[in-house]
Amino acid sequence: MGNLLYIDNSNVWIEGKRASAVSVGLAPDIWTAIRENTLDNNWKLDFGRLFEFAGGEKRDVKRAALFGSRPPANDSLWAAAERSGFEVVVHDRNAANKEKKIDTDIVASMVEDSYERLTLGEDEVTLVAGDSDYVPALEKLRRRKIPVHVVFWGHASRELKEAATKFVSLDPFLGHLSL
Repeated sequence: MGNLLYIDNSNVWIEGKRASAVSVGLAPDIWTAIRENTLDNNWKLDFGRLFEFAGGEKRDVKRAALFGSRPPANDSLWAAAERSGFEVVVHDRNAANKEKKIDTDIVASMVEDSYERLTLGEDEVTLVAGDSDYVPALEKLRRRKIPVHVVFWGHASRELKEAATKFVSLDPFLGHLSL
Protein backbone atom coordinates (compact mmCIF):
# COMPACT_ATOMS: atom_id res chain seq x y z
CA MET A 1 0.00 0.00 0.00
CA GLY A 2 1.32 3.41 -0.97
CA ASN A 3 0.70 6.75 0.66
CA LEU A 4 0.37 10.17 -0.93
CA LEU A 5 1.15 12.78 1.74
CA TYR A 6 0.15 16.46 1.52
CA ILE A 7 1.12 18.97 4.19
CA ASP A 8 -0.03 22.55 4.67
CA ASN A 9 3.17 23.82 6.29
CA SER A 10 1.99 27.07 7.84
CA ASN A 11 -1.20 25.41 9.09
CA VAL A 12 0.59 22.60 10.94
CA TRP A 13 3.41 24.88 12.12
CA ILE A 14 1.29 27.75 13.47
CA GLU A 15 -1.20 25.44 15.15
CA GLY A 16 1.72 23.44 16.56
CA LYS A 17 3.04 26.65 18.11
CA ARG A 18 -0.39 27.12 19.71
CA ALA A 19 -0.44 23.53 21.00
CA SER A 20 3.05 24.04 22.40
CA ALA A 21 1.96 27.30 24.06
CA VAL A 22 -0.64 25.32 25.99
CA SER A 23 1.90 22.59 26.79
CA VAL A 24 4.42 25.05 28.28
CA GLY A 25 1.80 27.06 30.19
CA LEU A 26 1.60 30.20 28.04
CA ALA A 27 -2.16 29.60 27.63
CA PRO A 28 -4.57 27.58 29.80
CA ASP A 29 -6.16 25.78 26.83
CA ILE A 30 -6.10 25.69 23.04
CA TRP A 31 -9.22 27.84 22.61
CA THR A 32 -7.66 30.63 24.70
CA ALA A 33 -4.45 30.31 22.70
CA ILE A 34 -6.44 30.68 19.48
CA ARG A 35 -8.59 33.56 20.75
CA GLU A 36 -5.61 35.47 22.18
CA ASN A 37 -3.20 34.42 19.40
CA THR A 38 -0.78 32.92 21.91
CA LEU A 39 2.12 31.10 20.29
CA ASP A 40 5.23 29.37 21.59
CA ASN A 41 7.70 30.97 19.21
CA ASN A 42 10.47 28.69 20.49
CA TRP A 43 8.70 25.59 19.14
CA LYS A 44 10.18 24.11 15.96
CA LEU A 45 8.79 21.29 13.84
CA ASP A 46 11.01 18.32 12.98
CA PHE A 47 10.20 17.59 9.33
CA GLY A 48 11.81 14.16 9.37
CA ARG A 49 9.68 13.02 12.27
CA LEU A 50 6.56 14.51 10.70
CA PHE A 51 7.34 12.64 7.47
CA GLU A 52 7.70 9.34 9.34
CA PHE A 53 4.68 9.91 11.56
CA ALA A 54 2.25 10.98 8.84
CA GLY A 55 3.72 9.23 5.81
CA GLY A 56 5.10 6.00 7.17
CA GLU A 57 8.08 4.20 5.70
CA LYS A 58 9.77 6.22 2.94
CA ARG A 59 9.62 3.27 0.57
CA ASP A 60 5.81 3.28 0.88
CA VAL A 61 5.39 7.01 0.19
CA LYS A 62 4.57 7.70 -3.45
CA ARG A 63 4.57 11.46 -2.91
CA ALA A 64 5.34 13.66 0.08
CA ALA A 65 4.56 17.26 -0.74
CA LEU A 66 4.99 20.18 1.64
CA PHE A 67 3.17 23.34 0.56
CA GLY A 68 3.96 26.83 1.84
CA SER A 69 4.87 30.43 1.16
CA ARG A 70 8.23 31.55 -0.13
CA PRO A 71 10.49 32.31 2.84
CA PRO A 72 13.23 34.94 2.91
CA ALA A 73 16.30 34.04 0.83
CA ASN A 74 18.40 33.30 3.94
CA ASP A 75 15.81 30.92 5.45
CA SER A 76 16.86 27.25 5.55
CA LEU A 77 13.36 25.87 6.22
CA TRP A 78 12.71 24.42 2.78
CA ALA A 79 16.18 22.91 2.51
CA ALA A 80 15.58 21.08 5.80
CA ALA A 81 12.23 19.82 4.52
CA GLU A 82 13.81 18.58 1.28
CA ARG A 83 16.52 16.75 3.22
CA SER A 84 13.72 14.99 5.13
CA GLY A 85 12.25 13.70 1.87
CA PHE A 86 9.64 16.30 0.99
CA GLU A 87 8.94 17.78 -2.40
CA VAL A 88 8.59 21.47 -1.54
CA VAL A 89 5.93 23.51 -3.33
CA VAL A 90 6.15 27.25 -2.64
CA HIS A 91 3.98 30.17 -3.65
CA ASP A 92 4.64 33.87 -3.31
CA ARG A 93 2.59 35.86 -0.85
CA ASN A 94 0.19 38.48 -2.19
CA ALA A 95 0.72 42.26 -2.09
CA ALA A 96 -0.70 42.37 1.46
CA ASN A 97 1.87 39.70 2.49
CA LYS A 98 -0.88 37.11 2.97
CA GLU A 99 -0.42 33.47 2.11
CA LYS A 100 -2.39 32.55 -1.01
CA LYS A 101 -2.80 29.54 -3.31
CA ILE A 102 -1.70 26.95 -0.73
CA ASP A 103 -5.05 25.29 0.08
CA THR A 104 -6.19 25.30 -3.54
CA ASP A 105 -2.90 23.83 -4.75
CA ILE A 106 -3.10 21.05 -2.16
CA VAL A 107 -6.68 20.26 -3.23
CA ALA A 108 -5.78 20.37 -6.93
CA SER A 109 -2.72 18.16 -6.33
CA MET A 110 -4.67 15.59 -4.30
CA VAL A 111 -7.33 15.28 -6.99
CA GLU A 112 -4.82 15.24 -9.88
CA ASP A 113 -2.63 12.68 -8.13
CA SER A 114 -5.65 10.49 -7.38
CA TYR A 115 -5.91 9.96 -11.14
CA GLU A 116 -2.24 10.06 -12.13
CA ARG A 117 -0.24 8.53 -9.25
CA LEU A 118 -2.63 6.67 -6.96
CA THR A 119 -3.56 3.02 -7.46
CA LEU A 120 -7.24 2.57 -6.58
CA GLY A 121 -7.80 -0.16 -4.05
CA GLU A 122 -4.17 -0.07 -2.89
CA ASP A 123 -3.10 3.46 -1.99
CA GLU A 124 -4.24 6.05 0.51
CA VAL A 125 -4.04 9.81 0.91
CA THR A 126 -2.85 11.56 4.06
CA LEU A 127 -3.55 15.24 4.62
CA VAL A 128 -1.79 17.21 7.33
CA ALA A 129 -4.03 20.26 7.66
CA GLY A 130 -6.88 21.25 9.90
CA ASP A 131 -9.37 23.57 8.26
CA SER A 132 -12.68 22.80 6.62
CA ASP A 133 -11.61 24.16 3.21
CA TYR A 134 -10.43 20.62 2.45
CA VAL A 135 -13.77 18.91 3.16
CA PRO A 136 -15.14 18.94 -0.44
CA ALA A 137 -11.93 17.37 -1.78
CA LEU A 138 -11.99 14.66 0.89
CA GLU A 139 -15.61 13.91 0.11
CA LYS A 140 -14.85 13.56 -3.60
CA LEU A 141 -11.89 11.25 -2.95
CA ARG A 142 -13.90 9.13 -0.53
CA ARG A 143 -16.72 8.76 -3.09
CA ARG A 144 -14.08 7.10 -5.29
CA LYS A 145 -13.30 4.71 -2.38
CA ILE A 146 -9.94 6.32 -1.66
CA PRO A 147 -9.02 6.22 2.04
CA VAL A 148 -8.17 9.72 3.24
CA HIS A 149 -6.50 10.14 6.60
CA VAL A 150 -6.23 13.51 8.31
CA VAL A 151 -3.34 13.97 10.71
CA PHE A 152 -3.49 17.23 12.65
CA TRP A 153 -3.74 18.85 16.04
CA GLY A 154 -6.81 17.87 18.03
CA HIS A 155 -8.55 21.18 17.44
CA ALA A 156 -8.88 20.53 13.70
CA SER A 157 -12.22 21.35 12.13
CA ARG A 158 -14.97 18.97 13.23
CA GLU A 159 -16.21 18.79 9.63
CA LEU A 160 -12.74 17.80 8.40
CA LYS A 161 -12.46 15.07 11.03
CA GLU A 162 -15.84 13.70 9.99
CA ALA A 163 -14.98 13.81 6.27
CA ALA A 164 -11.81 11.77 6.81
CA THR A 165 -11.66 8.00 6.75
CA LYS A 166 -9.51 8.30 9.86
CA PHE A 167 -8.34 11.21 12.04
CA VAL A 168 -5.09 11.05 14.01
CA SER A 169 -4.36 13.78 16.55
CA LEU A 170 -0.81 15.10 16.74
CA ASP A 171 -1.38 16.40 20.29
CA PRO A 172 0.03 13.37 22.14
CA PHE A 173 3.11 13.52 19.88
CA LEU A 174 3.99 17.22 20.33
CA GLY A 175 7.29 16.40 22.03
CA HIS A 176 8.19 13.75 19.46
CA LEU A 177 7.55 16.20 16.58
CA SER A 178 9.60 18.97 18.18
CA LEU A 179 13.04 19.79 16.86
